[in-house]
Amino acid sequence: MLEILKPYILTFIPIFVAVDAIGNVPVFISFVEEMKRAQRRKVVVDSVLTATVLAVCFMLIGKWVLKLLNVSIFDFQIAGGALLFIISVRLLLPGTQKKNFFTNLNKDIGVFPLGTPLITGPAVLTTTIIMLDSFGMMATFVSLLANMLIVWLAFSKADLIIRVIGDNGTRIISKIMYILLAAIAVMMIRMGITGAFIK
Repeated sequence: MLEILKPYILTFIPIFVAVDAIGNVPVFISFVEEMKRAQRRKVVVDSVLTATVLAVCFMLIGKWVLKLLNVSIFDFQIAGGALLFIISVRLLLPGTQKKNFFTNLNKDIGVFPLGTPLITGPAVLTTTIIMLDSFGMMATFVSLLANMLIVWLAFSKADLIIRVIGDNGTRIISKIMYILLAAIAVMMIRMGITGAFIK
């Protein structure tokens, strides 16, 4: 029995670390703090659906597409990090610019930046390809879906977290998360550059 489950366990853990469902909850809260419940539900569905579809598609045709376009995972890291950094800086700016930015972003915030690159980013894409080569399609696919279910559960219960910490607590977390988002962006760029030029 253990031997049958072993590939699933060995694929689940690395993908779980790469997806970082729990770690993304504060970032999710910081983006949806001013939304109504129905809007938050839509963002949850959009983000998980986007992340899942992207990860599954990349698992199936990722190697072929990257080879065709001559694009590497490191290029994804640099580009995704640059976009996240721009978003985090604009969200940290005071005044109406931030409000207008949120108004435009709310339309597809579940797709970007939550669905990608925060949930399914370079780390998930890379890990998925490695797990696919090591343990096969079935184990990787099941582990990926299990992790996306965890993301959905974590984001769906964010309402409870918002109620517990209150409005002031949410605002404080939001500010911290915007700074953390900038740090994550810098890390992605650094890792991309390191991977591309120091092999």
